[in-house]
Amino acid sequence: MAFCTPTATTAPHATPTPLTSSPRKQLATHNPSRLAAGGQRARLAAGASLETRAPAPAPSPPAAPSPPNVKYLAAEFAGHGVSFEAVGGSCAVKMELRNGSAAHLLLPSGLVTSYKPAMWHGASTEILHTTVSQSRSPAAAAVIRGGVSLDLRCSSFAAGGNWSLRDVRGSPTGSIEIEITEEIAAGVEARCVVALHPEALATEITARNAGATAVEVSATVSTHLRVSTPDATYAVGLQGSDYRAMDPVLSEFAIVPPEFMASRSSTSSPRWASNGFDVVLSAAAGAAPAQEPDGEEDDDYKRLTAELCRIYSHAPRQFTIIDRGRRNSVCVQRRGFEEVYIFSPGAKYQWYGKYAYVCVGPTMLKPIVLEPGATWSGAQYLRNPNL
Repeated sequence: MAFCTPTATTAPHATPTPLTSSPRKQLATHNPSRLAAGGQRARLAAGASLETRAPAPAPSPPAAPSPPNVKYLAAEFAGHGVSFEAVGGSCAVKMELRNGSAAHLLLPSGLVTSYKPAMWHGASTEILHTTVSQSRSPAAAAVIRGGVSLDLRCSSFAAGGNWSLRDVRGSPTGSIEIEITEEIAAGVEARCVVALHPEALATEITARNAGATAVEVSATVSTHLRVSTPDATYAVGLQGSDYRAMDPVLSEFAIVPPEFMASRSSTSSPRWASNGFDVVLSAAAGAAPAQEPDGEEDDDYKRLTAELCRIYSHAPRQFTIIDRGRRNSVCVQRRGFEEVYIFSPGAKYQWYGKYAYVCVGPTMLKPIVLEPGATWSGAQYLRNPNL
């Protein structure tokens, strides 16, 4: 199926395409009275308002999340090739298809921690990179970073990771869809569908403004891809794209080597802070320059050996990450996003180790203004060309 047909931003008074789901499962809650979810404090692309119209600030953010009720979720939604398992204070939603492809989604954070597509050699292979570390608080659960995370912001508020499971659809013989929702701010709802296909993993986002005033919405999908080492990894298909150099983005799920934090903190750069993709806009507003000047990509087979952190604009709707060491490749496609973020920590770290990854994903340099009743949608597709 065609996963990456470029589409323009949805017209101001368009409504989202309805998703089929049973009335019993519509807006389900973590227990029979409420299925709230939470945990993420990732920041994201916000910034200067558009000149045409400055939207009013969003109302107060939603309430703090509560832990998922795993037993209730399993009783209500199990089947369709989906199972549920308690992981610390979270719930792992596990999807598996008959061809061997599998994926795991954590609630309430909405973090995709695993994607194992079926490969040419007959087995499935993990292509996402995650790390698990102890929380600073002894009473808190372990901290999981990496994977595929959605950073979403509405006006002055970042999404709180308070994702609720709304529906499960599909079958293990075809494809499986997990639909989750979150209220970003009063009157503004985000919907995310994580879909496992035999040859791809899709992350599709829709934001709808049901309020009375215009709001700004910005988003990015960050994907940590496991590689043998960045020295054996190439980004193919970005030649001719403009890029803006920047420091790596910090968010709740970002994996950044400590050497980056130590070297950048000494410069007191306002861009090096836990504010997600706000750094891009602050750089445009006159912050200290990044280590590398802006330019145009002249290499169609870009080797990721050196430390590299860029946002590419005027880039193709799809490009490919090739890892010669693991004999693997992933095609990254996008819809509804104009820019692409790429971060490589460089090849000075251990092969197949904690920092053997590259982070890629669609993003925005400017937020989208949603008038009352308007919607915006965007998507990332990780296609598996290795079947």
